[in-house]
Amino acid sequence: MAIPTFTPDTPSSVLAQALDEAGCLVVTDVLSAASRDAIRDELAPYMDALQHVDDDDPAEFYPGKTRRVTSLVARSKTVTEQLIAHPNSKQACDSFLLPNGEFGYQLHVSAALEIGPGARTQVLHREEDSFTFFPVPRPNLIVASMWAITDFRADNGATLIVPGSHKWPGNRVPKDQEVIKAEMPAGSVLYWLGGTLHGAGANTSADWRYGVILTYSVGWVRQEENQYLNVPQKTLDGLSPEVRKIVGFEMYSALGFHDSSLPPGA
Repeated sequence: MAIPTFTPDTPSSVLAQALDEAGCLVVTDVLSAASRDAIRDELAPYMDALQHVDDDDPAEFYPGKTRRVTSLVARSKTVTEQLIAHPNSKQACDSFLLPNGEFGYQLHVSAALEIGPGARTQVLHREEDSFTFFPVPRPNLIVASMWAITDFRADNGATLIVPGSHKWPGNRVPKDQEVIKAEMPAGSVLYWLGGTLHGAGANTSADWRYGVILTYSVGWVRQEENQYLNVPQKTLDGLSPEVRKIVGFEMYSALGFHDSSLPPGA
């Protein structure tokens, strides 16, 4: 099964059907070059400060020769204002998360990833693997997106993904030919459901592959990234009501109440 690929003017109903069937899809020409440059500039101080680890432990979940910056709400205005509440992302979440979380969904993970030359293949996994209470295949708990800041090529670590695996039982192991490299030009976005097997590809090129991953979860599970600690009060005060809600700073039904009379950090 190939990865379905669409243009930005594709109707949301078509995208939802393809995502339901394949568990993944690509939309091209979504993010402008100016926005991609802005994201890199905003995150450069944090990315440059990271220690480049040449050594690699095959037992580690994250391969060596990679750099990973989180807390993007606090660190990238462009990610916060243009990507977190992007219409395509909201449509995917409305289609696949609201049926299992009728009071809303939340930002689960935000990270910028650079895959360096010589990085190995990451183990295939599911975004929903933290929720072991549910047997595989699980209900839709997470929708994930990977925004291509640079070209994603077969030789520079394009995301590996297994179309259709979101419907497999837990003991089903993909064959080599079922693992597809999600090649896409810069400015594209790859979406996949939380039950779809995926992982970073090996980088056999001389280039760094740069992407931004944003995942969303139903509002009644704990977020993988602790936004309450990662988003300073000053940043929170400047968020739009829509983004503030998606980041997780509103109650989900009766979950998440707080005493508004207390000052921040009290």
